[in-house]
Amino acid sequence: MKRRNLLIAVILLGAAVIFYRAFGTPDQLATGAAMVNVTVPELSETANEGEAAFNRLCASCHGRNAAGQDGVAPPLIHKIYEPGHHGDASFLLAARNGVRAHHWPFGNMPPVEGITDPEIAEIVVYVRELQRANGIY
Repeated sequence: MKRRNLLIAVILLGAAVIFYRAFGTPDQLATGAAMVNVTVPELSETANEGEAAFNRLCASCHGRNAAGQDGVAPPLIHKIYEPGHHGDASFLLAARNGVRAHHWPFGNMPPVEGITDPEIAEIVVYVRELQRANGIY
C-alpha cells in the first residue's frame, strides 16, 4: 500500500512539473517586449546592409536591434552569443538549418526561408557590431 501511494505521489509530482514547464506561471506570460536594451553604434556600410536584411528576415522574431522579444525569441545581443561561444558559422548554420532549443525556453528555431549566404554574412557583421557596442566581445 505504501509503495502504491508513493507511486501515485511520484506520478502527480511528475505531472505537475510537466504542467509547470508547459504553461509556466502567470508572471511568465509572453509580452513580446524587448528583452535587453541595445546601444546602436554608427554602423559600417556592411553592417547597414546587414541591418536591412536582419529587419526583413530576422526582426519579426529576434526583435528590433536583435534585442529579443519576451516569449518569442532570444536577444542576440547577449553574452551567450559572443563570438567565443557562438562563432559566425553558428549564425550561418542556424539560418540555413534551424536550431533545436538549447539555451532558451522559446522552442526550436526553424530555418529562415529565402535567406542567402551573403545576407547571413551581412547580418553577422551587423550583430557583431551591435554586440561590441554593448560590451560583448
